[in-house]
Amino acid sequence: MSQLVGQPIDRVDGRAKVTGAATYTADFQVPGVLYGHMAMSTIGRGRIVSIDTARALAAPGVVAVFTHLNAPRLAPQNPFPYVKGFYPLQDDRIHHNGQPIAYVVARSLEEAIEGANLVQAKYEEERPKALLSEHMAEAYLPPPSRNGENEFIRGDVQAGLAQADVRIEQEYTSPTHHHNPIEPSSTVAQWSGDKLTLFETAQGISFSRLAVANGLKIPPDNVRIVSKYLGGGFGAKGTVWPHTLLTAAIARELGKPVKFTLSRAQMYTSHGHRAQFHQRLTLGAKKDGTLTSLVNISTQQASSNTDILFNLSESSMLLYAVPNMHVRQQAVRLDIAGASFQRSPETTSHFGLETAMDELSVKLGIDPVELRLRNYSEVNPETRVRWSSKYLRECYAMAAKKFGWSRRNPRPGSMRDGVELIGWGMATEAHTFNALPASAVVTMSQDGKVLAQCGTQEIGTGTYTVMTQVVASGLGVDLGEVTFDLGDTNFPPAGISAASATINSITGAVSQAATSVRDAVIKLAVADPRSPLHGVAPADIAVDHGVMYVKSRRYRNDTYRAVMGRHGQPVSNTATVPNERGYTTGCVFVEVRVDPRVGRVRVTRVVTAHDPGRVMNLKTARSQVIGGVTWGMGYALMEHTVYDPHTARVVNPTLSTYLIPVNADVPDIDAMFVDRPDPASTALGAKGFGETPITGVPAAIGNAVYHATGRRIRDLPITQDKLL
Repeated sequence: MSQLVGQPIDRVDGRAKVTGAATYTADFQVPGVLYGHMAMSTIGRGRIVSIDTARALAAPGVVAVFTHLNAPRLAPQNPFPYVKGFYPLQDDRIHHNGQPIAYVVARSLEEAIEGANLVQAKYEEERPKALLSEHMAEAYLPPPSRNGENEFIRGDVQAGLAQADVRIEQEYTSPTHHHNPIEPSSTVAQWSGDKLTLFETAQGISFSRLAVANGLKIPPDNVRIVSKYLGGGFGAKGTVWPHTLLTAAIARELGKPVKFTLSRAQMYTSHGHRAQFHQRLTLGAKKDGTLTSLVNISTQQASSNTDILFNLSESSMLLYAVPNMHVRQQAVRLDIAGASFQRSPETTSHFGLETAMDELSVKLGIDPVELRLRNYSEVNPETRVRWSSKYLRECYAMAAKKFGWSRRNPRPGSMRDGVELIGWGMATEAHTFNALPASAVVTMSQDGKVLAQCGTQEIGTGTYTVMTQVVASGLGVDLGEVTFDLGDTNFPPAGISAASATINSITGAVSQAATSVRDAVIKLAVADPRSPLHGVAPADIAVDHGVMYVKSRRYRNDTYRAVMGRHGQPVSNTATVPNERGYTTGCVFVEVRVDPRVGRVRVTRVVTAHDPGRVMNLKTARSQVIGGVTWGMGYALMEHTVYDPHTARVVNPTLSTYLIPVNADVPDIDAMFVDRPDPASTALGAKGFGETPITGVPAAIGNAVYHATGRRIRDLPITQDKLL
């Protein structure tokens, strides 16, 4: 059988993307479409006293203006988006700066924008809370949520600290981060009677369908969500945000289709972010480096409407063998927009843990890699059950050898190149991946061509390509014979593309549907007197390049095309295969160069090694590493959303002031994989992987900066002023 899984296959959708043929949400053309744009509040807390829409309504092209006085009513639901029933344009309350106060509909986008600019509101303003650092005394423990408990205790942490020979106790902080995908969130709403079609930037079309149906009080079967391509999501498009529901409701009220796209600035207040974060982390250890106790008290921003926390402390709970542990995840309510998932949400907490481990290694005089090996856990520390597979030791060895770690002089400031200080740092990487219900259908037509369909999403990670490989491998056909289609709730349902769940969730279903079709066609062949395979036991037949043949006599063969042509009708199978959530690990080694005259930090070398189970496509897996490392560089050195403390307004809502890495900032990245199938995985041995490669990068860079300069920066980002 053709073995395409694992090969570095080029993206099957690559040509469509580079030629502009790929249809993103805002590209969908709907006859008679109107355009929406929102006016946003200019205060952070208070109420609307009056709102004047007369000038907007009189503007050229404006069809309607909706405010809290006349907007369609939406049904409260919890969660939406993970909040307690808060919708904009439903009352006069202002919960955050940049909250929608009016939705303008016009014949063109430009006219809608102009109309929104003409809306004027008067407010009764209250002083908002904008900064976590100013309200730490108000921290509280939120109740359990869908993300689990917010406090976890194992053993006796005080006894563990008493047993320790050394202790590290430090605070680590990071600012708000915003997603900034290339494609802004967009919605096109079109009604036909009481049925709605939404072209939507959705990381979870099945989830979106339910949320929209609930919000509009219509049956889910009356909602169809279509999302063929996403220009990045990173969590921003994992939740149904207010603009989607408002667009659908307004399109219904007007009886015309409406298209809406967030502006770049609106993306900073309208589809989530990574919350402001503070943690106090304490490690206790013996002289040999063995951890005796770990205390991680984290505090992060919540909004006035939600208790859900997204920056989780899973690394502290799962990564190392620690007998005594206390993890507490606290919140502070601020008057800023609600936070949400952002790629690798545990990275905030992970930065503190992996920095503290480096500080412990310095204090004990133990190599950072060796310290981690001395606290290696072969079992899940929570359940005490052995991991189904874990090759983190191999990752350490592979990456350390390739990087040349044995040549590292551990003394800070000891490595130089001219005026530049050179630092080497490393960190472990780890991410909990999810597993969600999924189904898929595979159909072979009379000409032997194959169509596979699954209601999953392509968020830019390569789902089209990898699933085409899975189908082709399962059937034993060439890639060109397979079309894999997704992004439509008319297809068999699948879960959200978040928490590195896509490949782990859908592969088993897609593979089983394909192999079932293969087996069905083989049975047709052996039962057909006209086939050269007539009478052969199905178990004795293999398939390669669309040719079925007897394993011991390859010359005796038949083709899918011939069998299907004689059969005269398609063969189809739908499959559902569950999988389990799990933990993916790896490590990252970085080299930085620091110019002490100006405090400039450059990342000049990166080596990674990961254990993602079976590598499904070497090229797309490496692409995930490149993306994760690049984002980790931005996390460590640049990204920082800034709030005005008086108005709670985001003051840098553009890519000219919210800095992210560009090509010139990123060195060559050496990505290696253990590539051993996880025996417990029904996804052909693969684990969820995509979010793992960012998790250790900020700490590794910070550890390298310390090695270069002797300065330990615990407050991200590591900007020049902090090194001068």
